[in-house]
Amino acid sequence: MSDLPSADAIDALLPQTQCTRCGYPDCRRYAEAIAAGQADINRCPPGGTEGVQRLAALTGRPALPLDPACGPEGPLLRAVIDEAWCIGCTLCITACPVDCIVGAPKQMHTVVAEQCTGCELCVPACPVDCISLVSVSGDRTGWSAWSIAQAEEARERYAFHQLRTARAARENEARLAAKAQAKLADLPAASRLTDPAALDRKRAVIEAALARARQRQQGPDRA
Repeated sequence: MSDLPSADAIDALLPQTQCTRCGYPDCRRYAEAIAAGQADINRCPPGGTEGVQRLAALTGRPALPLDPACGPEGPLLRAVIDEAWCIGCTLCITACPVDCIVGAPKQMHTVVAEQCTGCELCVPACPVDCISLVSVSGDRTGWSAWSIAQAEEARERYAFHQLRTARAARENEARLAAKAQAKLADLPAASRLTDPAALDRKRAVIEAALARARQRQQGPDRA
């Protein structure tokens, strides 16, 4: 078992588009599944045939054809937002795994082209279908259209995205917990005007919400 390549070594050979086409939430999770012998090495269309060959050389597994269930190998894509149709809903911003879409609620959004990995996740998130994908690599596909430097930058941006979203979730939980705590503190004063049984039920609901918030804040993804 010690001769098996590590998830770090496998992850270094993935293009870091974070497209989820392999069936895993991100490139790192796919790398971990390969390292654990739970996933084949032919499930990454952005890496293409060359990507499979690189993984085969590392793992000693046969270089199988790309799994058609994951989609075909293709050129490097960039998302483009039709600004005339954008309604500023921010759903594409939320969907982007590398934070390459900028904008604000009810304001026009735009894609920072140099940072876009072509993951396509923003397309189904858009409720007005104003996002399209354009090829920027011509006939080059897979790793021929993507570089190690681009993959490393995408990995760093995705890591920052995860930290940012986790921090935002914790801050939101803290705000909700503070509101619930304030409500709980107000219950004794309200008891003079409200049925005691109803207050007990409300207190139980609020205390349960506080317990869930504390459990999430202490979870394994705390960063």
